Amino acid sequence: MNQKSVVFILIFCLGFWGYSQEIIVSEIIIKGNKRTRTSFLKRLAFVKEGSILDSARIASDVRRFKLLPSVASASSKLEKVDDENYTLIYTVVENFAIIPGLNVSQDNNDDFAFRTSLFDFNFLGQNQILGGFYARNVFDSYGFYWEAPNLFTRKLGVGINYQNNVLQEPIFFEDERDVKYKYTSRAFELRLMYEHNFKNRLEFGINIANEDYNYLSGELPEEIPENLGVDRVSFIGEYEYNNITNEYQYVDGFRSIFAYSFTLNSSGDNELLRNFFIGRNDFEYFKRIGNKGNWANRLRLGYATNATTPFAPFALDNQLNIRGVGNTIDRGTASVVFNTEYRHTVLEKGWFAMQANAFVDAGTWQEPGGNLGDLIEGEKATLFSGLGLRFIHKRIFNAVFRIDYGISLGKKANNGIVFGIGQYF
Repeated sequence: MNQKSVVFILIFCLGFWGYSQEIIVSEIIIKGNKRTRTSFLKRLAFVKEGSILDSARIASDVRRFKLLPSVASASSKLEKVDDENYTLIYTVVENFAIIPGLNVSQDNNDDFAFRTSLFDFNFLGQNQILGGFYARNVFDSYGFYWEAPNLFTRKLGVGINYQNNVLQEPIFFEDERDVKYKYTSRAFELRLMYEHNFKNRLEFGINIANEDYNYLSGELPEEIPENLGVDRVSFIGEYEYNNITNEYQYVDGFRSIFAYSFTLNSSGDNELLRNFFIGRNDFEYFKRIGNKGNWANRLRLGYATNATTPFAPFALDNQLNIRGVGNTIDRGTASVVFNTEYRHTVLEKGWFAMQANAFVDAGTWQEPGGNLGDLIEGEKATLFSGLGLRFIHKRIFNAVFRIDYGISLGKKANNGIVFGIGQYF
C-alpha cells in the first residue's frame, strides 16, 4: 500500500469518526425569564432541540437575547446527558420593561416644557412595544405606538403609530430675522418590519400626514403667507446594521441606521412645504475601555431636497445634536454632526450605577438653497464641549437619567444644561 492510500484511508476514518461523534442538543432550557415567554425566546433562537451543537450559533443566540429590551444580560451553559447528547441552558437576567418617562426642558419661549410617557417594551411577554406620550411645549402634543417586530414569524412583524404634534417653531430667514409659527402635524404610520438576521433589519411603510403652519409673531416677509399647509403621503423606510453588544450600561460595537422618506403625493402649499426626499444616516461606534470605561461616537449625516424654502427639516437643537446650543436656533437642508464622549462608571452598587462623561459635539449645516460646499466652508459650523452625569438603574430598560452642561468653543458664546432620559446616543 502506497503512502497516498494510507493518507486517504486515515482522512476517511477520521471524517467517519467525526461524523459519528456529532453532538446533539437534545434539550433547551431557559432560566431567569419571569415575564418574557419561554416559547418566544425559543422561537427567536437559532439553536433548536435536536440540532447539531454549534458554538457560533449559541453565541449568536446569547447576543440576540441581549439586544431584546426585556433582557439586561444573558449567558449559556452546556450540560452533558451522554456522549452524544447535551442539554443547552440559556440564563437571562430580565429588565423591568414597563417604563414611565419624564423629560423636562425649556420651550422656545424659555418657559417650562415637559414630555411624559408610558411604554411597555415587553407587551404580552413577546417584546412588543405598546405605549404613548403626552407633551407640553408651548402647545399640547400626544402620540400612540404599537410595534410587534416578531408578530408573524421570528423575522417579520408590524408597527403602527399615530402622532399629533403641536409646537411653536421658529423659522429663520437670510436677513437674520426669525418668525414664530404654530406648527401642527397629524400623522398615521404603518410599517412592516423584517429582520434578515440579528445584524440586519429592514422597515418600510406608508406615512399619511397633514401639516399646518399658522403665524404667531415676528416680522414676516411679504412673500411668505401667514397660514400654509400640506397633505402628504410618503413612502418611508429604515435599514439598520447592528453589531452592538450590550452588558448593562456598557456598549461595544458598530451600528448604522439609515432612515428615509419619499413623498409619493402631496397637495397644498407644495412650493414651501413639499420635501420630495429626506434621508438621514447615523453611524455609531462604541468601545469598551478597561473595566469601567466606554467610548461612544456618532456621526449623523442628513440630506433633504434642496429647496430655497426656509421651512427646512433639519434643526440645530439641544435635544437633537449639539448639547448647550439652545432650542431650535437654526435650520438647514443638509447637516453633518459628530458627537463623541467618554463615559466612566464612578459608582456601581447592585442595581445602581453612576457614570461621569466628557463630550465634544460638532456640526455644520447647509442653508436652504445653498450647496453642499456650505458644509465644508463652515459658516454654519458649531462646536461645543462639556461634562455630564448619568444615573442608571441597571435592571430597568433604558432607565438612564442624564444631565449635560455644554460650553461653546466657537463663535457662539452661549452655553446650557440639557436634561433627558436615556443616553444622548
